[in-house]
Amino acid sequence: MGVLSRASYVIRSKVNALLNRAEDPGETLDYSYEQLRDELQDVKKGIADLTTQKKRLEMQKRKLEDNVEKHNEQARQAVKQDREDLARRALEKKKTKMTQIEELEGQIADLQNTQDGLVEQKETLQQRIEEFRTKKETIKARHEAAEASARVSEAVTGAGDQFGDVNRAIERAEENTEELEARSAALDELQEEGVLEDQLSDKSDLERELEDVHTQGTVESELDTLKADMGKETESESTSDDPQSVAEPDLEAELDEDVDVDAELADSEIDAELEELRDDEN
Repeated sequence: MGVLSRASYVIRSKVNALLNRAEDPGETLDYSYEQLRDELQDVKKGIADLTTQKKRLEMQKRKLEDNVEKHNEQARQAVKQDREDLARRALEKKKTKMTQIEELEGQIADLQNTQDGLVEQKETLQQRIEEFRTKKETIKARHEAAEASARVSEAVTGAGDQFGDVNRAIERAEENTEELEARSAALDELQEEGVLEDQLSDKSDLERELEDVHTQGTVESELDTLKADMGKETESESTSDDPQSVAEPDLEAELDEDVDVDAELADSEIDAELEELRDDEN
Protein backbone atom coordinates (compact mmCIF):
# COMPACT_ATOMS: atom_id res chain seq x y z
CA MET A 1 0.00 0.00 0.00
CA GLY A 2 1.44 3.36 -1.07
CA VAL A 3 1.77 6.45 1.07
CA LEU A 4 -1.18 8.18 -0.58
CA SER A 5 -3.36 5.09 -0.27
CA ARG A 6 -2.50 4.73 3.42
CA ALA A 7 -3.16 8.44 4.03
CA SER A 8 -6.50 8.19 2.25
CA TYR A 9 -7.41 5.11 4.26
CA VAL A 10 -6.47 6.77 7.54
CA ILE A 11 -8.44 9.92 6.67
CA ARG A 12 -11.52 7.91 5.73
CA SER A 13 -11.28 5.89 8.94
CA LYS A 14 -10.95 9.06 11.03
CA VAL A 15 -13.88 10.72 9.26
CA ASN A 16 -15.96 7.56 9.66
CA ALA A 17 -15.18 7.46 13.39
CA LEU A 18 -16.15 11.12 13.76
CA LEU A 19 -19.38 10.56 11.84
CA ASN A 20 -20.24 7.55 13.98
CA ARG A 21 -19.79 9.60 17.15
CA ALA A 22 -21.71 12.56 15.75
CA GLU A 23 -24.52 10.49 14.20
CA ASP A 24 -27.89 10.59 15.93
CA PRO A 25 -29.96 7.53 14.94
CA GLY A 26 -33.20 9.45 15.44
CA GLU A 27 -32.11 12.28 13.15
CA THR A 28 -30.80 9.80 10.57
CA LEU A 29 -34.10 7.92 10.49
CA ASP A 30 -36.08 11.15 10.23
CA TYR A 31 -33.88 12.28 7.34
CA SER A 32 -34.36 8.95 5.53
CA TYR A 33 -38.10 9.24 6.05
CA GLU A 34 -38.10 12.72 4.55
CA GLN A 35 -36.09 11.44 1.57
CA LEU A 36 -38.70 8.77 0.90
CA ARG A 37 -41.46 11.35 1.15
CA ASP A 38 -39.60 13.51 -1.37
CA GLU A 39 -39.41 10.54 -3.73
CA LEU A 40 -43.13 10.00 -3.31
CA GLN A 41 -43.78 13.63 -4.17
CA ASP A 42 -41.62 13.27 -7.30
CA VAL A 43 -43.64 10.22 -8.38
CA LYS A 44 -46.91 12.08 -7.81
CA LYS A 45 -45.61 15.02 -9.81
CA GLY A 46 -44.62 12.68 -12.65
CA ILE A 47 -48.08 11.13 -12.65
CA ALA A 48 -49.66 14.58 -12.75
CA ASP A 49 -47.45 15.62 -15.70
CA LEU A 50 -48.28 12.43 -17.62
CA THR A 51 -51.97 12.85 -16.95
CA THR A 52 -51.81 16.44 -18.18
CA GLN A 53 -50.04 15.37 -21.36
CA LYS A 54 -52.55 12.55 -21.92
CA LYS A 55 -55.48 14.93 -21.46
CA ARG A 56 -53.92 17.33 -23.95
CA LEU A 57 -53.63 14.54 -26.55
CA GLU A 58 -57.17 13.40 -25.87
CA MET A 59 -58.44 16.94 -26.49
CA GLN A 60 -56.45 17.07 -29.71
CA LYS A 61 -57.92 13.70 -30.72
CA ARG A 62 -61.47 14.94 -30.17
CA LYS A 63 -60.78 17.95 -32.35
CA LEU A 64 -59.50 15.68 -35.11
CA GLU A 65 -62.58 13.46 -34.77
CA ASP A 66 -64.75 16.55 -35.17
CA ASN A 67 -62.78 17.46 -38.30
CA VAL A 68 -63.28 13.96 -39.65
CA GLU A 69 -67.06 14.34 -39.32
CA LYS A 70 -66.83 17.79 -40.86
CA HIS A 71 -64.86 16.55 -43.87
CA ASN A 72 -67.24 13.64 -44.28
CA GLU A 73 -70.20 16.04 -44.42
CA GLN A 74 -68.34 18.24 -46.91
CA ALA A 75 -67.82 15.22 -49.16
CA ARG A 76 -71.56 14.43 -49.12
CA GLN A 77 -72.47 18.02 -50.00
CA ALA A 78 -69.95 18.03 -52.84
CA VAL A 79 -71.37 14.78 -54.26
CA LYS A 80 -74.89 16.24 -54.15
CA GLN A 81 -73.64 19.21 -56.14
CA ASP A 82 -71.80 16.97 -58.56
CA ARG A 83 -68.47 18.33 -57.41
CA GLU A 84 -66.39 15.20 -57.26
CA ASP A 85 -63.21 17.23 -57.10
CA LEU A 86 -64.38 18.90 -53.89
CA ALA A 87 -65.64 15.61 -52.50
CA ARG A 88 -62.25 14.02 -53.26
CA ARG A 89 -60.38 16.83 -51.45
CA ALA A 90 -62.68 16.54 -48.43
CA LEU A 91 -62.14 12.81 -48.26
CA GLU A 92 -58.36 13.26 -48.51
CA LYS A 93 -58.42 15.64 -45.51
CA LYS A 94 -60.63 13.16 -43.71
CA LYS A 95 -58.07 10.42 -44.31
CA THR A 96 -55.23 12.63 -43.03
CA LYS A 97 -57.15 13.46 -39.88
CA MET A 98 -57.92 9.78 -39.27
CA THR A 99 -54.22 8.94 -39.61
CA GLN A 100 -53.39 11.61 -37.04
CA ILE A 101 -56.08 10.22 -34.77
CA GLU A 102 -54.51 6.77 -34.94
CA GLU A 103 -51.11 8.23 -34.02
CA LEU A 104 -52.63 10.12 -31.12
CA GLU A 105 -54.37 7.01 -29.90
CA GLY A 106 -51.01 5.20 -29.83
CA GLN A 107 -49.40 8.05 -27.88
CA ILE A 108 -52.31 8.19 -25.48
CA ALA A 109 -52.08 4.45 -24.90
CA ASP A 110 -48.33 4.73 -24.17
CA LEU A 111 -48.93 7.57 -21.71
CA GLN A 112 -51.67 5.56 -20.06
CA ASN A 113 -49.35 2.58 -19.61
CA THR A 114 -46.66 4.83 -18.15
CA GLN A 115 -49.21 6.44 -15.89
CA ASP A 116 -50.46 3.07 -14.68
CA GLY A 117 -46.88 2.03 -13.91
CA LEU A 118 -46.22 5.24 -11.95
CA VAL A 119 -49.46 4.84 -10.03
CA GLU A 120 -48.42 1.32 -9.08
CA GLN A 121 -44.96 2.57 -8.01
CA LYS A 122 -46.60 5.34 -6.03
CA GLU A 123 -48.76 2.90 -4.13
CA THR A 124 -45.79 0.59 -3.46
CA LEU A 125 -43.63 3.50 -2.34
CA GLN A 126 -46.41 4.89 -0.19
CA GLN A 127 -46.87 1.52 1.51
CA ARG A 128 -43.12 1.28 2.01
CA ILE A 129 -43.05 4.76 3.55
CA GLU A 130 -45.82 3.86 5.98
CA GLU A 131 -43.97 0.71 7.01
CA PHE A 132 -40.73 2.66 7.37
CA ARG A 133 -42.47 5.32 9.45
CA THR A 134 -43.80 2.70 11.86
CA LYS A 135 -40.41 0.99 12.09
CA LYS A 136 -38.69 4.37 12.47
CA GLU A 137 -40.82 5.36 15.43
CA THR A 138 -40.25 1.94 17.02
CA ILE A 139 -36.47 2.18 16.59
CA LYS A 140 -36.42 5.75 17.89
CA ALA A 141 -38.42 4.73 20.96
CA ARG A 142 -36.06 1.81 21.60
CA HIS A 143 -33.01 4.03 21.13
CA GLU A 144 -34.32 6.70 23.49
CA ALA A 145 -35.16 4.04 26.08
CA ALA A 146 -31.69 2.47 25.73
CA GLU A 147 -30.04 5.89 25.96
CA ALA A 148 -32.01 6.77 29.09
CA SER A 149 -31.16 3.39 30.62
CA ALA A 150 -27.49 3.93 29.83
CA ARG A 151 -27.54 7.37 31.45
CA VAL A 152 -29.17 5.93 34.58
CA SER A 153 -26.63 3.11 34.72
CA GLU A 154 -23.76 5.58 34.31
CA ALA A 155 -25.20 7.75 37.07
CA VAL A 156 -25.57 4.77 39.42
CA THR A 157 -22.20 3.18 38.70
CA GLY A 158 -20.29 6.42 38.12
CA ALA A 159 -18.94 5.09 34.82
CA GLY A 160 -19.90 8.07 32.69
CA ASP A 161 -17.55 10.61 31.19
CA GLN A 162 -18.71 13.29 33.62
CA PHE A 163 -17.96 11.11 36.62
CA GLY A 164 -14.61 10.23 35.09
CA ASP A 165 -13.77 13.94 34.93
CA VAL A 166 -14.89 14.35 38.56
CA ASN A 167 -12.75 11.42 39.69
CA ARG A 168 -9.74 12.78 37.84
CA ALA A 169 -10.31 16.22 39.39
CA ILE A 170 -10.44 14.65 42.86
CA GLU A 171 -7.24 12.70 42.19
CA ARG A 172 -5.45 15.84 41.00
CA ALA A 173 -6.65 17.78 44.06
CA GLU A 174 -5.44 15.02 46.38
CA GLU A 175 -2.06 14.87 44.64
CA ASN A 176 -1.64 18.65 44.87
CA THR A 177 -2.65 18.63 48.54
CA GLU A 178 -0.21 15.84 49.38
CA GLU A 179 2.56 17.62 47.51
CA LEU A 180 1.91 20.88 49.40
CA GLU A 181 1.79 19.05 52.74
CA ALA A 182 5.09 17.28 52.01
CA ARG A 183 6.70 20.56 50.91
CA SER A 184 5.49 22.36 54.06
CA ALA A 185 6.81 19.56 56.30
CA ALA A 186 10.17 19.60 54.50
CA LEU A 187 10.50 23.36 54.90
CA ASP A 188 9.64 23.15 58.60
CA GLU A 189 12.24 20.42 59.12
CA LEU A 190 14.94 22.37 57.28
CA GLN A 191 14.11 25.52 59.20
CA GLU A 192 14.32 23.70 62.53
CA GLU A 193 17.71 22.25 61.57
CA GLY A 194 18.95 25.70 60.59
CA VAL A 195 19.52 24.76 56.97
CA LEU A 196 17.21 27.52 55.78
CA GLU A 197 17.84 31.10 56.85
CA ASP A 198 15.12 33.37 58.13
CA GLN A 199 14.49 35.74 55.24
CA LEU A 200 13.08 38.39 57.60
CA SER A 201 16.29 38.51 59.70
CA ASP A 202 19.19 40.74 58.63
CA LYS A 203 21.76 38.69 60.60
CA SER A 204 24.30 36.51 58.88
CA ASP A 205 25.12 32.95 59.85
CA LEU A 206 28.34 34.12 61.55
CA GLU A 207 26.52 36.73 63.62
CA ARG A 208 23.91 34.21 64.73
CA GLU A 209 26.62 31.70 65.71
CA LEU A 210 28.55 34.35 67.71
CA GLU A 211 25.34 35.37 69.44
CA ASP A 212 24.64 31.75 70.36
CA VAL A 213 28.19 31.38 71.77
CA HIS A 214 27.80 34.59 73.80
CA THR A 215 24.43 33.43 75.13
CA GLN A 216 25.86 30.07 76.14
CA GLY A 217 28.86 31.79 77.82
CA THR A 218 26.54 34.07 79.81
CA VAL A 219 24.46 31.14 80.95
CA GLU A 220 27.58 29.22 82.00
CA SER A 221 28.91 32.26 83.90
CA GLU A 222 25.65 32.72 85.77
CA LEU A 223 25.59 29.02 86.56
CA ASP A 224 29.14 29.18 88.01
CA THR A 225 28.21 32.22 90.11
CA LEU A 226 25.12 30.45 91.41
CA LYS A 227 27.19 27.39 92.30
CA ALA A 228 29.77 29.55 94.13
CA ASP A 229 27.09 31.35 96.13
CA MET A 230 25.45 28.09 97.10
CA GLY A 231 28.88 26.73 98.15
CA LYS A 232 29.48 29.72 100.44
CA GLU A 233 26.05 29.32 102.03
CA THR A 234 26.81 25.68 102.66
CA GLU A 235 30.12 26.51 104.35
CA SER A 236 28.50 29.16 106.60
CA GLU A 237 25.82 26.72 107.65
CA SER A 238 28.42 24.04 108.48
CA THR A 239 30.53 26.46 110.68
CA SER A 240 27.52 27.49 112.78
CA ASP A 241 27.43 25.81 116.36
CA ASP A 242 23.67 25.77 116.80
CA PRO A 243 21.74 24.91 113.69
CA GLN A 244 18.55 26.08 115.38
CA SER A 245 20.05 29.51 116.14
CA VAL A 246 19.39 30.62 112.60
CA ALA A 247 15.82 31.74 112.70
CA GLU A 248 13.75 30.96 109.69
CA PRO A 249 11.99 33.93 108.28
CA ASP A 250 8.43 34.28 109.54
CA LEU A 251 6.52 34.47 106.26
CA GLU A 252 3.20 35.01 107.97
CA ALA A 253 4.56 37.99 109.88
CA GLU A 254 5.96 39.42 106.68
CA LEU A 255 2.56 39.00 105.08
CA ASP A 256 0.91 40.68 108.08
CA GLU A 257 3.39 43.52 107.84
CA ASP A 258 2.55 43.86 104.19
CA VAL A 259 -1.10 44.03 105.07
CA ASP A 260 -0.46 46.70 107.73
CA VAL A 261 1.55 48.74 105.29
CA ASP A 262 -1.26 48.54 102.79
CA ALA A 263 -3.77 49.61 105.44
CA GLU A 264 -1.61 52.57 106.42
CA LEU A 265 -1.34 53.63 102.82
CA ALA A 266 -5.11 53.36 102.42
CA ASP A 267 -5.69 55.48 105.60
CA SER A 268 -3.28 58.15 104.44
CA GLU A 269 -5.05 58.36 101.08
CA ILE A 270 -8.42 58.76 102.83
CA ASP A 271 -7.01 61.52 105.08
CA ALA A 272 -5.67 63.34 102.06
CA GLU A 273 -9.03 63.20 100.29
CA LEU A 274 -10.84 64.52 103.43
CA GLU A 275 -8.33 67.35 103.69
CA GLU A 276 -9.01 68.32 100.09
CA LEU A 277 -12.76 68.35 100.71
CA ARG A 278 -12.36 70.65 103.73
CA ASP A 279 -10.23 73.03 101.67
CA ASP A 280 -12.91 73.11 98.99
CA GLU A 281 -15.59 73.95 101.55
CA ASN A 282 -13.54 76.86 103.01
